[in-house]
Amino acid sequence: MSVVLATAGLDHKIRFWEAPSGINSKTLRAGAPVNCLEITPNKQFIAAGCNPHIRLFEVNDTNTDPVLTLEGHNGNVTSIGFQKDVRYLFSSSEDKTVKIFDLRSQHASCSFDCKAPVNSVVHHPTRPELISGDQNGIVRVWDIGTLKCINELAPDAHSKSNVLPYSTSFYFGQRVSIQSVDISEDGKTCIAANNHAYVFMWDPSDSTKFIPLSKFRSHPTGTYLLKAKISPDSRQLVTCSSDRSARIYDISRQYQSSSSSSSSPKLLQSLNNHQKWVWDCAFSADSSYLVTASSDQTARLFNLRSGEVVRQYTGHQSAVTCVALNDSSC
Repeated sequence: MSVVLATAGLDHKIRFWEAPSGINSKTLRAGAPVNCLEITPNKQFIAAGCNPHIRLFEVNDTNTDPVLTLEGHNGNVTSIGFQKDVRYLFSSSEDKTVKIFDLRSQHASCSFDCKAPVNSVVHHPTRPELISGDQNGIVRVWDIGTLKCINELAPDAHSKSNVLPYSTSFYFGQRVSIQSVDISEDGKTCIAANNHAYVFMWDPSDSTKFIPLSKFRSHPTGTYLLKAKISPDSRQLVTCSSDRSARIYDISRQYQSSSSSSSSPKLLQSLNNHQKWVWDCAFSADSSYLVTASSDQTARLFNLRSGEVVRQYTGHQSAVTCVALNDSSC
């Protein structure tokens, strides 16, 4: 299958779509509301994060039962991903942990204590590190080899810096839940986006000392940010919000190396076609298209060159909370 596109949500169903036509080609039953979806780089499996299990299905198998159910979390699974060679799956949960599963067993091979419910986790593109964002407003970098936290940041929209000024145990600044973390494929930009729609950007070249690049409000005051992702070409950032939009920002320009936060990325376009909250999104491999998932029970495919809706995917009976797309050629 050259293009794998799937959506899921509160109706307990994972729907596969023919991307160009919008035809629902296959439907799987997840057995619970689905919080997140991820397709393996080789397009063989799709993983669904539920409460509290993670279920793996064969993408091209006619069997609709999961081939593996991963156990270990005891709360909502909020984020999942695969190591690029599919050697393991990593996940975050409201049970205050980040876990790694090596896929030879249904149980976690290791666990990281984040001390707060975790909303998002991402793998560094070239280093054995995970970056997590939690509901206490803390971003942590975890070394998979040593199983230790090697960096902590508590970004504050109202401070002059994006870095943690002192121990988190004694930090009394304004903490807002981190909804999303991501790192660019070239490893040069890391972002964390909080619930109040502020986005913080760093240069993560040194894992133990992130250099602040910028911070900015991505959506209007009074709205909630739900997801933020960097495009595969490392040039664009998309933010999804309760204001029913997905916004595209240019993050390709070179930033001044300093703690200055005045140079905010340029807003390229705002995609305002959904009728309710936009929960999730996924870029195409060439960064030219974006699929969004919404509470209006639809997903939409946008051409980012024109800003136009190319296709609408309709069939879910409840909010569509997550989407996964893999159209890579490898």
